[in-house]
Amino acid sequence: MSEDVIYGLAFMLVVVPVVMGVLSDMYKRRLAFRERELELLSKQTAEKAAQYAAQAERLEQRVRVLERIATENDADLALRIENLRDAKVN
Repeated sequence: MSEDVIYGLAFMLVVVPVVMGVLSDMYKRRLAFRERELELLSKQTAEKAAQYAAQAERLEQRVRVLERIATENDADLALRIENLRDAKVN
Protein backbone atom coordinates (compact mmCIF):
# COMPACT_ATOMS: atom_id res chain seq x y z
CA MET A 1 0.00 0.00 0.00
CA SER A 2 2.87 2.34 0.57
CA GLU A 3 3.78 2.04 -3.14
CA ASP A 4 0.30 3.26 -4.04
CA VAL A 5 0.78 6.30 -1.80
CA ILE A 6 4.15 7.06 -3.41
CA TYR A 7 2.68 6.75 -6.91
CA GLY A 8 -0.24 8.94 -5.89
CA LEU A 9 2.09 11.61 -4.53
CA ALA A 10 4.28 11.39 -7.63
CA PHE A 11 1.18 11.76 -9.77
CA MET A 12 0.05 14.80 -7.82
CA LEU A 13 3.50 16.40 -7.86
CA VAL A 14 4.18 15.86 -11.57
CA VAL A 15 1.02 15.31 -13.60
CA VAL A 16 -1.35 17.75 -11.89
CA PRO A 17 0.93 20.81 -12.34
CA VAL A 18 1.58 19.86 -15.97
CA VAL A 19 -2.14 19.52 -16.68
CA MET A 20 -2.85 22.78 -14.87
CA GLY A 21 -0.13 24.51 -16.92
CA VAL A 22 -1.59 23.19 -20.18
CA LEU A 23 -5.10 24.25 -19.18
CA SER A 24 -3.82 27.68 -18.15
CA ASP A 25 -2.10 28.12 -21.52
CA MET A 26 -5.26 27.08 -23.36
CA TYR A 27 -7.27 29.61 -21.38
CA LYS A 28 -4.79 32.40 -22.11
CA ARG A 29 -4.88 31.60 -25.82
CA ARG A 30 -8.68 31.63 -25.78
CA LEU A 31 -8.67 35.03 -24.08
CA ALA A 32 -6.21 36.42 -26.64
CA PHE A 33 -8.35 35.05 -29.47
CA ARG A 34 -11.51 36.58 -28.00
CA GLU A 35 -9.76 39.93 -27.51
CA ARG A 36 -8.65 39.97 -31.16
CA GLU A 37 -12.15 38.99 -32.24
CA LEU A 38 -13.62 41.91 -30.27
CA GLU A 39 -11.06 44.33 -31.76
CA LEU A 40 -12.07 43.30 -35.27
CA LEU A 41 -15.74 43.63 -34.41
CA SER A 42 -15.22 47.13 -33.01
CA LYS A 43 -13.35 48.17 -36.20
CA GLN A 44 -16.19 46.86 -38.35
CA THR A 45 -18.72 48.67 -36.19
CA ALA A 46 -16.77 51.92 -36.47
CA GLU A 47 -16.60 51.57 -40.25
CA LYS A 48 -20.35 50.98 -40.48
CA ALA A 49 -21.02 53.96 -38.22
CA ALA A 50 -18.90 56.15 -40.51
CA GLN A 51 -20.79 54.88 -43.55
CA TYR A 52 -24.13 55.60 -41.89
CA ALA A 53 -22.97 59.07 -40.88
CA ALA A 54 -21.92 59.84 -44.46
CA GLN A 55 -25.23 58.56 -45.79
CA ALA A 56 -27.14 60.65 -43.24
CA GLU A 57 -25.15 63.73 -44.30
CA ARG A 58 -26.01 63.13 -47.97
CA LEU A 59 -29.68 62.74 -47.10
CA GLU A 60 -29.64 65.92 -45.02
CA GLN A 61 -28.14 67.82 -47.96
CA ARG A 62 -30.86 66.53 -50.25
CA VAL A 63 -33.56 67.52 -47.76
CA ARG A 64 -32.07 71.02 -47.51
CA VAL A 65 -32.25 71.37 -51.29
CA LEU A 66 -35.85 70.17 -51.32
CA GLU A 67 -36.78 72.54 -48.48
CA ARG A 68 -35.20 75.45 -50.33
CA ILE A 69 -37.09 74.55 -53.52
CA ALA A 70 -40.38 74.14 -51.65
CA THR A 71 -40.10 77.50 -49.91
CA GLU A 72 -39.08 79.55 -52.94
CA ASN A 73 -41.70 81.30 -55.08
CA ASP A 74 -39.92 81.24 -58.41
CA ALA A 75 -41.81 80.93 -61.66
CA ASP A 76 -39.23 78.55 -63.07
CA LEU A 77 -39.56 75.97 -60.27
CA ALA A 78 -40.34 73.09 -62.64
CA LEU A 79 -37.29 73.93 -64.75
CA ARG A 80 -35.04 73.99 -61.68
CA ILE A 81 -36.36 70.62 -60.51
CA GLU A 82 -35.64 69.11 -63.91
CA ASN A 83 -32.14 70.62 -63.86
CA LEU A 84 -31.53 69.00 -60.49
CA ARG A 85 -32.73 65.65 -61.81
CA ASP A 86 -30.46 65.97 -64.82
CA ALA A 87 -27.52 66.84 -62.58
CA LYS A 88 -28.10 63.67 -60.51
CA VAL A 89 -28.25 61.48 -63.66
CA ASN A 90 -24.97 62.86 -65.02
